[in-house]
Amino acid sequence: MVAVAFINPFSEEGRQIVRELGDLNSVYEENGNLIDLVIHSRSQDIADDESIPHNLIELALKRLEWYIRKKNNPDFDYKKYSYLYNPQITRFDVIAFYLLAQAISVKFGPNSRESRAMAECQGKIMESRIGELSIRDKKHLLNTILGSMLVGDVKWTIFADLLSSRKIRLSDLVMDQGSIILDEEEFTESFQDKLENRDPHKMYELLIGDHIKELILNKMIMQKTEDYITEVYKKSQRKVEPNPILLDLADGISEVLSKTYVSYGYHGTADENMEASPFNNDVFPPCVKTVLEGIKSGGRNDAIILFLTPFLSYARLYPDVFRRNITLKISDVDPQLEAVEKEILPLIYEAAERCSPPLFEDQPQEKVNINAKMGFGMHSDIELKHEGETTWYTPMGCEKVKLHLPSLCKPDETCKKIGNPLSYYIRRLNDIKYHKTDLKD
Repeated sequence: MVAVAFINPFSEEGRQIVRELGDLNSVYEENGNLIDLVIHSRSQDIADDESIPHNLIELALKRLEWYIRKKNNPDFDYKKYSYLYNPQITRFDVIAFYLLAQAISVKFGPNSRESRAMAECQGKIMESRIGELSIRDKKHLLNTILGSMLVGDVKWTIFADLLSSRKIRLSDLVMDQGSIILDEEEFTESFQDKLENRDPHKMYELLIGDHIKELILNKMIMQKTEDYITEVYKKSQRKVEPNPILLDLADGISEVLSKTYVSYGYHGTADENMEASPFNNDVFPPCVKTVLEGIKSGGRNDAIILFLTPFLSYARLYPDVFRRNITLKISDVDPQLEAVEKEILPLIYEAAERCSPPLFEDQPQEKVNINAKMGFGMHSDIELKHEGETTWYTPMGCEKVKLHLPSLCKPDETCKKIGNPLSYYIRRLNDIKYHKTDLKD
């Protein structure tokens, strides 16, 4: 049977593995058993010695490297990491998981790109592993793990964090009077009056089955990973000096992420990476131009804070965020915050001044909210030491603009081809670069 900890490192089985580790310095020691397992894993492709993790620290970094490469390299070859799908790696893998989570906690904190990458990595590695299991092993693990995590009457409110973070939607779940239904017998009993002339088993498989159980399990483990990082981070703030091993591993994590961001982009002409570059106001979408001219009616605050600030900061610093789909901080692309101070904030402040009445005249505190939307916490000044206290908000999509700020939406021909104002900006920049499009069309 496949070990529970292979999927859920937070299980009692997983925690016992960590307790049995002993001396933390052993994570640097060459591990013959790990090397042998990697070499003899089914379908494993050993290109060179560097592709083999020789100790637990190297395994931890390979684990994260697998996720980033799988996500961003169109030519990703899973055979180079087949050992990660081998259930026999469980004991080593669990320790690698906790090493990564703790290193990220003490060096980067819970609101960092590293923390998000860690949670996403765990979600994807679980998804990949479950996909490799036999039907029998898959059903056994799903029922066993969920049975231990969801006890008794499961109300939808226990998923409050998952719902608020949009990891799960209420529409994904089958409920009866506020209780989530996962068991087939309970499903049949709850909905038998509505299943006339229908096969209850087929309806259960269609609406719930293993796919909903897998979704719930996956998102719960991702949430637990985020919660664990937060928990360790809070403990690390009690003036306790972090273990040097964890700090060294944190440096390795930064190197893995940085290398991957540079190495795996998009290829081709108009679809190549859109690097950070000075603004071209001429190709801003109509909605952005409207806000830059100043909002003369309702929606002034949301237009400046929730709409314009994310758009300008991403358009200037990370325009292809939706193509790469990698979470960064502003300092990753503007290390000294020069573009923020000299280009982005002045443009936002000018738009705020043109509002009627001027935004900061009666609500000066909104400058703090602008800083928060760029990831620098609720502070009056933007400083690197506060980065990560809040999330760098991504730009609103067109549907959200139509819903919350309908007065901004005055579409032109290009708008009909895109779904986000930032995509509009990229398309028009590419038109200029490759097709010399007349800006007045």
